[in-house]
Amino acid sequence: MTTIEPSTPSLTTNDSAVLQALFDAESSPSSAVAIDSTLPALPAHLNIPTETHETLKSRELEIVRTLQQPEPSLPTVHKAISDLNALITDAPSYPSAYINRAQARRLLINLTPIPTTTSSSSTPTDPDTKLFATTNRAPASALLADLTQAIQLSSPRSPADPVSPAQARLLADAYTHRGYLLLKAARFKQSHKNEVGGPDRLDGLEAQQLEEMASGDFFLGGRFGNKVAQQLAVQTNPYAKMCGAIVKEALRKEAAAGSSSVMDW
Repeated sequence: MTTIEPSTPSLTTNDSAVLQALFDAESSPSSAVAIDSTLPALPAHLNIPTETHETLKSRELEIVRTLQQPEPSLPTVHKAISDLNALITDAPSYPSAYINRAQARRLLINLTPIPTTTSSSSTPTDPDTKLFATTNRAPASALLADLTQAIQLSSPRSPADPVSPAQARLLADAYTHRGYLLLKAARFKQSHKNEVGGPDRLDGLEAQQLEEMASGDFFLGGRFGNKVAQQLAVQTNPYAKMCGAIVKEALRKEAAAGSSSVMDW
């Protein structure tokens, strides 16, 4: 009688590299980004001289400090957004102002009560849910637009171009924040299938599409150095999730088979 010995599964070098990239956040190619500390803080194509940049930073910091308190008032947040609007008008190519205005808009959404209407069954109080309230479509859309503009301004002309540490931080923050919004939008779509809310530019996108977009942003946020984004990129990676589901199912079947063998014995 022929005896069939179970073979030991083997992976090619390429397979191993793919699985490592899918499941290990530390393998995210953040090291592929060339960070050059000798470069000016902002990319040259923005045409912001170092002296002007220092002035803008000082002005921006004064605005941001007004929000750095446990519970800033609504008038304080509105004033900060107004001041950031003026800063952006004076320096429309200054990316950091867009990121901070996005943060201020998010704070405004969190602090502004949602009006109760007779047509709504419940009034959202959770900050993440309030992002997608119908009354917040305009500020949520503006928030997303600010992050997208910051990314466009901060991005190097070529992915192979080196970036400064400050530029890398800007991109890491903007991509991670936008990825978070996209992920929350995906969750909202899953749990509120018949409701419309959130940034209008996300209308018509399915939950799976939004989660894949979020995964892409987390990947890039991690690539520029955000550790949280690296972890979230792995958790939302559709291929990693698919492979994880396959592995779990295989382990479940193996455990069931082993349990059956023990019982037979």
